[in-house]
Amino acid sequence: MLTTSELFRRGRLGAAVLAVALTVSACGFHLRGDGGHYTLPFPSMYIGLPEASPLAIDLKRNIRANGGTTVVGAAKDADGVIEVLSNPEKTRTKTILSLNSNGRVRQYLLSYNIVFRVLDKQGKELLAPTQILLTRPIDFNETQLLAKEQEEALLYKDMQTDLVQQMMRRIAAIKPQQISLPPPPPALGQ
Repeated sequence: MLTTSELFRRGRLGAAVLAVALTVSACGFHLRGDGGHYTLPFPSMYIGLPEASPLAIDLKRNIRANGGTTVVGAAKDADGVIEVLSNPEKTRTKTILSLNSNGRVRQYLLSYNIVFRVLDKQGKELLAPTQILLTRPIDFNETQLLAKEQEEALLYKDMQTDLVQQMMRRIAAIKPQQISLPPPPPALGQ
């Protein structure tokens, strides 16, 4: 059984936790990227992927959804350029992960890989070449071939969505350099 002083202490602790929670929420605090929305540091961006690429379409949709950044059709018109150094559509793989006792495939490992960098309008590198490698295991059963093909397609789509979110977080973390002002002229008489 709790004593009066223990009840009083717990009540004060609960009130303190409640006060901190209300203070933090009242001041407008929220985590960066909360809810999948990121504040991108560029008014306009160019994505260096083919227009019909599913990754490019998904990435452009996410950039536009954040509101403050427009996607342009030419790198020369953009404040930020996403240059893709290895296209995940061409480098995604499916490798054998394990075999059963009969020597038949039991599991595959799907991988989705991209290497990209971000440049500013002048071509200066703001984000060094960055690799994102995603993998997912998938069980295989030759009696359920059609279902496994659909599952594989869904896993690749899931990895693409994850890849776009990781790219958005990395781009949002870029802090473009402020325009450097020339040094002040030397004082007269020195």
